[in-house]
Amino acid sequence: MRGWLAVFAVTLGIFALMTSELLPVGLLTPLGAGLGVSEGAAGLMVTVPGLVAAVAAPLVTVATGRIDRRVVLIALIGVMGAANLASAFATSFALVLVARFLIGIAVGGFWSLAGGLAVRLVPERHVGRATAVIFGGVQTASVLGVPAGTMIGDHSGWRVAFGAVGVLGLISLACMVFLLPRLEPRRSIALRDLPEVLRTNTGVRLGIALTFLVITGHFTAYTFVRPNLIAGGIEISHIGALLLVFGAAGICGNFIAGALIAKRLKQTVLGIASILAAAMALVTFLDGSLIVTGAVLALWGLGYGAVPVTLQTWILRAAPETSEAATSLFVSMFNLSIALGALLGGLAVDRIATASAPWIGAALVAVTLIALRPRAREAARGCLRTRGESASESICSLGRPTTKRAGERAR
Repeated sequence: MRGWLAVFAVTLGIFALMTSELLPVGLLTPLGAGLGVSEGAAGLMVTVPGLVAAVAAPLVTVATGRIDRRVVLIALIGVMGAANLASAFATSFALVLVARFLIGIAVGGFWSLAGGLAVRLVPERHVGRATAVIFGGVQTASVLGVPAGTMIGDHSGWRVAFGAVGVLGLISLACMVFLLPRLEPRRSIALRDLPEVLRTNTGVRLGIALTFLVITGHFTAYTFVRPNLIAGGIEISHIGALLLVFGAAGICGNFIAGALIAKRLKQTVLGIASILAAAMALVTFLDGSLIVTGAVLALWGLGYGAVPVTLQTWILRAAPETSEAATSLFVSMFNLSIALGALLGGLAVDRIATASAPWIGAALVAVTLIALRPRAREAARGCLRTRGESASESICSLGRPTTKRAGERAR
């Protein structure tokens, strides 16, 4: 029981961290007005922590290789809580960006370390379920934390929303102090291990590429969903509720994907890309109808809700023996893509038009369909394998055990 309480404490920490990173998405308009910057410039509040987290994920993992993981996680969640409280009282945009920089360090380091903790917290037979719960914190933050923060910001002001997330971070810190056991490092990784995984593992390379396309495309559009909803005739008072629709659909997408990826991993990725591209394009045709808008956001949320668990599963299956290094790369690309998407969307909104952001996002995600279909055919023929492996030992069979590993399990 204590192990599961520790799992939930880590999950709460990831939920608070990811909500913190993405909170500005739903509050760009009031944030820009309150800090005297354009909506495009306000998008830097998503770009900065994303870029920093992308660098921090591998660096924190390597730098803290000899330190008790419990101590590192508690320190990182404390930094996040303090940075959000500082944002709530900041008097300038520059100070907010400094706080967002610190949040990026916390997000990248915490996520990369927390991904492999389940095996140390619960019995082996529960590791898969515990891992899903931990990464569910990422998903729930994207689809529930941000809409809830938006509603708080709409009713009480954006500073109150940041303050609330800061308090949530401190609550997470207290939970981890009392519930997490000592987690002495078992095996540290070196920086040289990271490019080695990319160089030798085709499945990891493809998974990282898919992460780049899907996440960059999503956040190019989603970072500026509020301005696009307003441009589509939606009243500001309805946006928080509509984002909750997005969140509720996302939770459904997470469970649906969880049921599909065991046997249909590649097909699930293709389905996600198709749904996301269609939903982003449809956002530009909204005519003020709450029912139509809710349906489009539900479709979008359904697709994005399936993304984190699907892509994380792809990476773990591609590199079961080097999961820590591969997960570090995945976290790095995930956060880098958040930053690039917010930056690209901001440039599009400021220099082209508000509606250009979802179209660019849809185009990026659609590239996934082109990139993955040939790979899927190759995989079916046993062509995607890591260097030095035979076809039967390769990761071409993503979605099912390889011949070698299946034999090991049988023995």
